[in-house]
Amino acid sequence: MNLSGIISIAGMSGLYKVIAQSKNGLIVESLVDKKRIPAHSTNRVSALEDVSIYSTGDDVPLKEVFQKIFDKEKGAAAIDHKSADAELRSYFKKAFAEYDEERVYTSDIKKVLMWYNILQKEGLLETKEETEEESKKKVKAAADAKGAVKTKTKDTMAKPVKTAGTKVKTQGVRKTGTA
Repeated sequence: MNLSGIISIAGMSGLYKVIAQSKNGLIVESLVDKKRIPAHSTNRVSALEDVSIYSTGDDVPLKEVFQKIFDKEKGAAAIDHKSADAELRSYFKKAFAEYDEERVYTSDIKKVLMWYNILQKEGLLETKEETEEESKKKVKAAADAKGAVKTKTKDTMAKPVKTAGTKVKTQGVRKTGTA
């Protein structure tokens, strides 16, 4: 599960993907409707990879909370964030039992569930096993690409060619200046 480049902007609902950096801030794309908008330097922006949830022990990164909900739901969507408060709290307690009930408000739970459902709908959540398999495939593909590049460079190197005279010229090499 990779949350890098996914942000939340205070005062704006939904999640955004960072596309580029501009002179005055960021260019972001909404994960909900795919519209691109500027996020100015005056906006309060929170990167999801930096967000954590209060627990009875140490604070737990949001990535781990999403993983627990993902495991509970077996990859499906969570309950609607607009459900009743008591229902949201009991659901969150089942998914993430060690959260601190005094410091985590219902509004926080609503936000987490809304973000989870957005990410799940966009297919940005995956299990740890899939991530390991994908990384192995990427390493293998990179190794294959390196091998392909090496063979191509050997085949396309300039080779000496005999011309009508006895001089040997090299293809693709341009002489400059006086000889």
